[in-house]
Amino acid sequence: MKKQGLNPYLPSWEYVPDSEPYVFDGRVYVYGSHDRFNGHVFCLNDYVCWSAPVNDLGNWRSEGVIYRKTDDPLNPDASMCLYAPDVTSGPDGRYYLYYVLDKVPVVSVAVCDTPAGQYEFYGYVTYADGTRLGERDGDEPQFDPGVLTEGEHTYLYTGFCAPGDQSRHGAMVTVLGPDMLTIVEEPVFVAPSQPYSEGSGFEGHEFFEAPSIRKRGDIYYLVYSSIVMHELCYATSTFPNKGFEYQGVIVSNCDLHIDAYKPADKPMYYGGNNHGSVVEINGDWYIFYHRHTNGDAFNRQGCVEKISFEEDGSIPQVEMTSFGLNGGPLEGKGEYSAYLACNLFTKDDQLYTGGFGQGAWLDSRFPKITQDGRDGDEEAGYIANMVESATAGFKYFDCNGIRQVTIKVRGYCNGVFEVKTAWDGPVLGVIPVHFTNDWKKYTAEITVPDGRQALYFTYRGAGGASLASFTLE
Repeated sequence: MKKQGLNPYLPSWEYVPDSEPYVFDGRVYVYGSHDRFNGHVFCLNDYVCWSAPVNDLGNWRSEGVIYRKTDDPLNPDASMCLYAPDVTSGPDGRYYLYYVLDKVPVVSVAVCDTPAGQYEFYGYVTYADGTRLGERDGDEPQFDPGVLTEGEHTYLYTGFCAPGDQSRHGAMVTVLGPDMLTIVEEPVFVAPSQPYSEGSGFEGHEFFEAPSIRKRGDIYYLVYSSIVMHELCYATSTFPNKGFEYQGVIVSNCDLHIDAYKPADKPMYYGGNNHGSVVEINGDWYIFYHRHTNGDAFNRQGCVEKISFEEDGSIPQVEMTSFGLNGGPLEGKGEYSAYLACNLFTKDDQLYTGGFGQGAWLDSRFPKITQDGRDGDEEAGYIANMVESATAGFKYFDCNGIRQVTIKVRGYCNGVFEVKTAWDGPVLGVIPVHFTNDWKKYTAEITVPDGRQALYFTYRGAGGASLASFTLE
């Protein structure tokens, strides 16, 4: 298989959503939640970290488990899950991990001397009198901490606001002192929830969850998940704790809104909650986010796209691709795994674009990216349930002289795979497939035009096929 900067950027058997990327000492480190393959809820596993050299973004290394659920004194029996964390380097040079357990309203903190060593429990964010943030009368519950340290102060962004919930007012920021725990400026709201957004400029894209903060030049970028769920939006300000104005969508994990290659209102993947942030690597900027696999909301994989900034600091929405950190089209020859599909849909367009695992995408009428084995088994991912009209799209490849396409298939199927360079484009050729218990390769003479091309594989026929890979020759 090709080894380049791909999407997802981690191995297909790893499920690390809610990505918070940072560059420390020449390596990119990604922190996030840790879903369990075939898990019944979010974030069942302990925190892990992955890293890669800034000059080799296809070479990711597992740093192993950096923090366990039972490390928090509130969770000795592991009955609570570790939700989306964030990390910052404190004024003492140590690394601080901020997180929330799934059934308590407070923010916990762990600390480590290195970016990806074994973090140790440090304490809870508290007011000066020792009351924990989230437990004082009038406090709103804490959720999804995002952190930014400047000098002696750390800005802690939190919040979760379901549409219509008048008890939640939006994303809030709390300022902590140099001990990384004690509040020196009490929470203020910086992005509104849906019931309180009238006249704010956030209408239709109000704050839902996942606040993440970055600074570029003199501008603070607040990245967050809106009530639309599948989109990561951003707001900007010249201050870390006030004045944020809504700016737009950076990425959607079902490619809604963007009309670069299809109608803006047509989803091209199964949407769901989204969470991530931006980071600068060697002068280029990227947005890290996640997609949903395995036919539910609880098997999320990290993805990444290169972004650009306009002269006014705005970020145009980017489309989902298969090349991620590669920086441009993949080499248009050789074998590629099917789990790299960035588009996945059927003719019925019954794609699910929000919520927590309820929707038509859950049943076998619809294709899904999955794997064999159990959680932790290093089994290659593939696409299951390629039924009539199911289409898997891969973007983009730098093609030159491709005259033959091979696919690896198994399943109760009797039909053909159409090969196209656009989701609604003409068929370049077909590859007949038949029932097989084991993975079997099928080849056809198909000419792919030279240049930058997308590739789409549409199944036509009876039964359902699983697609493991395709090869361009």
